[in-house]
Amino acid sequence: MALLAILAATLLSVRNGGIDFSADSETKAIDPGRSVFLTLTLRTARGVKAEMPDIRERCRGFSVAEEFPEDPEEGRDGSVTQVVNWKLVPEPCAKAYKILPFAVGTEVAGPIRFDPPSPREPVTGEYEADPSRMLPPLSWRLVGAVAAFAALLAAVAVALVFLARHVARRVREHRMSPIERAWAELERLLGKGLPGRGRYKDFYVELTMVVRRYVQRKYGIRAPHLTTEEFLAACGRGGFAALGSAEGLREFLESADMVKFAGVEATPEMADAATSSARRYLKSDAAKSGEVAK
Repeated sequence: MALLAILAATLLSVRNGGIDFSADSETKAIDPGRSVFLTLTLRTARGVKAEMPDIRERCRGFSVAEEFPEDPEEGRDGSVTQVVNWKLVPEPCAKAYKILPFAVGTEVAGPIRFDPPSPREPVTGEYEADPSRMLPPLSWRLVGAVAAFAALLAAVAVALVFLARHVARRVREHRMSPIERAWAELERLLGKGLPGRGRYKDFYVELTMVVRRYVQRKYGIRAPHLTTEEFLAACGRGGFAALGSAEGLREFLESADMVKFAGVEATPEMADAATSSARRYLKSDAAKSGEVAK
């Protein structure tokens, strides 16, 4: 109550003939979203009679007016103090907010005027509030999480692309003839550049597997799982030697075994010679069987 008394503003004060009347409110400016509380105080001297005015029918711009009277208090000097608290609910679009003049004893008091709300800004079609100011503050933890999630999505996308390309290549090679597939595998092996990195043994292993897989696909001999001697013996039993290319195949495989198993130090020239030997064998065998040689 003490705080309200400090913040209260006296809107009207009348003193005449032993009558002291005042109208106080916590604010003079109208806010359509808030009720206005008005306190009327009437103090009469000893022997003076006056009634507290009823302002209910005198309000303009207010949709509801409710009164909350307090018990009268009599002072030691014989004066009587009456207090009535009013709750006034403003109308949103009223032209004026006021209380028309009213009688206090034999006097006419008022009017009591309130300041209307500030005019609204003109409608321009723009945002009434700046959305950027309503955003939460930037969090570096959130930025890091988003960046990590984006990197994960990018990695998954790249992996799916490579997987799709790998599957497409395998399907395409599966539909090739044995000699076409051998050429594709040979070109892929040469693209790795193993001899240039000193990985001669790995190069010879993969080079011989290109040739062995070609023989397996074309003649049905499970070449990749046999030793050189077992492989050549299987070729002889299957009539493979009758094609006339078995001798070149023997020389190629035996020279490769020297590097793979006998510890012979290979050189770039030896790697080139082994590649040429593999090419000659594949061309020779393809030509003798009526296939197109590369």
